[in-house]
Amino acid sequence: MFKIDKTANRINPLEAKRFTELGFTERKHLQEWLENYPQALAQADGEELLIIQKEFDGFDDTRERLDLLAIDKEGSLVIIENKLDDTGRDVVWQALKYAGYCANLSKSQVVDIYQRYLNQKAQETGKPAVSAEDNLVEFLEVDGLEAAQINRIMTQRLILVAARYRKEVTNTALWLSQFGIACKCFKVTPYQSGEELFLNVEQIIPTPESTEFMIGMVAKEAEEKSAETEQKHRHTLRLAFWEQALEAFSQSSCTLYNNISPNKDHWLSAGSGISSMPYQLIFGKQEVRVGLSLQNSQAEANTFVFDQLHARKSEIEACLGHKLDWLPLPNKKACRIQYAKAVDGYDKANWPEMVHWMIDHMTKLEGALSNHLKTINQQLKQSSFDAVEISSD
Repeated sequence: MFKIDKTANRINPLEAKRFTELGFTERKHLQEWLENYPQALAQADGEELLIIQKEFDGFDDTRERLDLLAIDKEGSLVIIENKLDDTGRDVVWQALKYAGYCANLSKSQVVDIYQRYLNQKAQETGKPAVSAEDNLVEFLEVDGLEAAQINRIMTQRLILVAARYRKEVTNTALWLSQFGIACKCFKVTPYQSGEELFLNVEQIIPTPESTEFMIGMVAKEAEEKSAETEQKHRHTLRLAFWEQALEAFSQSSCTLYNNISPNKDHWLSAGSGISSMPYQLIFGKQEVRVGLSLQNSQAEANTFVFDQLHARKSEIEACLGHKLDWLPLPNKKACRIQYAKAVDGYDKANWPEMVHWMIDHMTKLEGALSNHLKTINQQLKQSSFDAVEISSD
């Protein structure tokens, strides 16, 4: 850091000092500075902090004291731990302990802690005490304290302040961010130029440039974990449903699924007599379906079979007793013919009715299509669709 001499048009280096050699202490000086000007810890991203207690020792069964306790604009408690010239090895552990203690504080307890702080300040200055509730409502910009969300679960944050950081401290701070625990590290350095003293406060973890990126990564990881959990839940449900459905099919007149095993997919396929064109059962969250999926590697073959069946649409639907959904899917290779029923698929109480519906309508669908598929199968053998292999199913 340099001091600009405008008269001489020169810059002169400032001498970096240690707090101890200048006679500064952690509690009497550094803590006092930050208590009265918390904006020094907010210059990187412009966030506002409100100090609500210092030397807080209101923890059950312990005499430990956290340096400064603050609250941010979101109502999250911020634990601020100060060290002078060196962090030591245990500063992160200290801050995490205090965060754990503070996590249990209710809204009313936070207000009481802040009121005691304001009362103490009033006693020191001889001024009338102000209302903690009024200050918090103004700071949080809410209509009233009942509308304020204060110290919600898993919102506690850490701020570490020191002149020098050991590697184990910075590594742990970065590691914590991967688990959604916000931990900022500020490097504070005193400088001297003659009789003048200066203090530089610099956020080093996360760097201002990377803060938004890290927040995005944490949010993305949380989203992926949520999606993974949801997927595992769906897989478990599907497996259980197919086990129940296949057991019922095995006791019905429909033999299509006699040699099929349950799986975690949302569909079950059974041979129709033509390769890659199976009958399918579909189990979804909002509907169940029966159908014929034409998914041969040659799109022309799928279109040929679809068109041949569609030409017999009236006869097929008359045999079924209801209309089908005919989906040529021109922009995809596959075509589908299906019939669906809206259900609450993930409510297990609905499963017996859903399974009964599947058995009834797949039995009818096979009866309506099987003879037509045999005829079309012979036409395929005589066609130029060389890639279409006739199944023995």
